[in-house]
Amino acid sequence: MENFQNYLVNVLAVPTGNSPICQQFYKEKKIEKGSFLLEAGETCNDTFFVEKGLLRMFSIDKNGKEHIIQFAPENWIIGDRTSQIFKEESSYYIEAVENSEIAVLPSDFFSNIFKSNSEVSDNNFRVMNNHIRALQKRINQLLGATAEERYLDFLKTYPNVFQRVPQWMVASYLGITPESLSRVRKNLGNK
Repeated sequence: MENFQNYLVNVLAVPTGNSPICQQFYKEKKIEKGSFLLEAGETCNDTFFVEKGLLRMFSIDKNGKEHIIQFAPENWIIGDRTSQIFKEESSYYIEAVENSEIAVLPSDFFSNIFKSNSEVSDNNFRVMNNHIRALQKRINQLLGATAEERYLDFLKTYPNVFQRVPQWMVASYLGITPESLSRVRKNLGNK
C-alpha cells in the first residue's frame, strides 16, 4: 500500500514514523472487476482508497438508467459519506471497473488517526472541503455547462480514465448519451 502510505504522509501529514502504525486501522483488499463494494439499500460502513485499479460510484433511476456520480482511479477515495455518517441506506453502488487493490477504511479510521496525530485533523478538514468544492462544481456543471465543457472538465479531472472505461460510462458521467459524446468528440476534433 505504497500509494496509501504516501497519501497519509503527504496529504494528511501523518508523520513518516507514524504511517506504519496506521496499518492497524484499515484493511487491504483485492477485488475483481465487476465486484461491488456497496449496493443500493445497504448502509455504507467503509470508505475506500484506491491503491491500484479503478472504481465507480453510480445510482440507477426508476427507469433503470445508470448515473455515474464519481470515478475513483489510483490515489482517490470513494464512499457514500451520507450513508456512513448518518447510518442511512445508500442510494449508490460502488463497483470495481478493473481488478483493484484498495485500503478499506472503517468509519472510525480518521478519528483513530486524529487521536495520535492532531495536525491530521486540519489537513483532513481541508481535504473534505476540497471534496465539497468538487461536488458543488460538478452539480453546477451538470446544471449549466455545455456537454463540450463537461467533457473537457472530465478529461482534466480524470486524465487517464477515458482510455480505461467504455464510452457509455463517460457519457453517463457527463449526463449525455453515447451518441452525443461522439458528436462532442468529433466537434472538438474539427476545431
